[in-house]
Amino acid sequence: MAIDHVIDYKCYPKQELTTEGIIERIKGRARAEAVIKLFRDNGDNRPVSEIGFELERMTASGESETKVVMVQNMLDQADELLPFHHYCEGCPANNLGTPFGCISQIEYPISGRAELWLLNQLPIPTETLPWMLLRQGLREFKAAGEAVNSMRAEGQPFFQEKGVLVRQLGEMIVNSNQLFEMLFLLGHIKPSYGATLLMFFNIIRRNMDADTIMALTPSPDDAAENYPLLIKSEPDDDASIQRFKTFFRALYLAWALNVRLLLDV
Repeated sequence: MAIDHVIDYKCYPKQELTTEGIIERIKGRARAEAVIKLFRDNGDNRPVSEIGFELERMTASGESETKVVMVQNMLDQADELLPFHHYCEGCPANNLGTPFGCISQIEYPISGRAELWLLNQLPIPTETLPWMLLRQGLREFKAAGEAVNSMRAEGQPFFQEKGVLVRQLGEMIVNSNQLFEMLFLLGHIKPSYGATLLMFFNIIRRNMDADTIMALTPSPDDAAENYPLLIKSEPDDDASIQRFKTFFRALYLAWALNVRLLLDV
């Protein structure tokens, strides 16, 4: 389980296979390879063409059905991506530097360290304008984080921390549920909202006056020069923090290209 995110940059592979089709094939290969490893680890050395597993799913009528999925079929479908790999070379939306690098994910469970990292990125009261915009945004979205509480219940796979983490920023108290809701539960991220998030989380500089902030959308031609990406990998980043930094790089690229960042939470 994961939060999938995709830079909604139009390209030939997406026109031919659709975004959903590309994601399905990428995930299909990952599932197939995991099943093969499971079989091999248990001493089953049958040819891949003979390996299958049962998949239970809900039909359109709401009934449950079980079917056998052959691993080779999943690999064959994933191989349909191979002729399109070269289109990703030099693509401005290629966040990962790999084929279909505009597509990535934040895997669950999210670590407590990553939640603390998010809280520590927020503006403090002496950063007056971004701090006021954050306070206003939380009020306007009515982001109290209740929608996230059920995701922290015992037995749920979404968060390592079952309690809510908080940070006091002057008169305002912000909690980690609010940040999750702000980032992932408001739908696909449009460039205008993306620019605001980049500023809130210190991904781009936030020492700007109101006119400069208003001019962030559409992204200016000199975005890379005047608004460079401020985050970088650190040796002590855990896996969740690394994935969040990948997410914010994707959000930055989507903003710079003036396209949405698509989310599947």
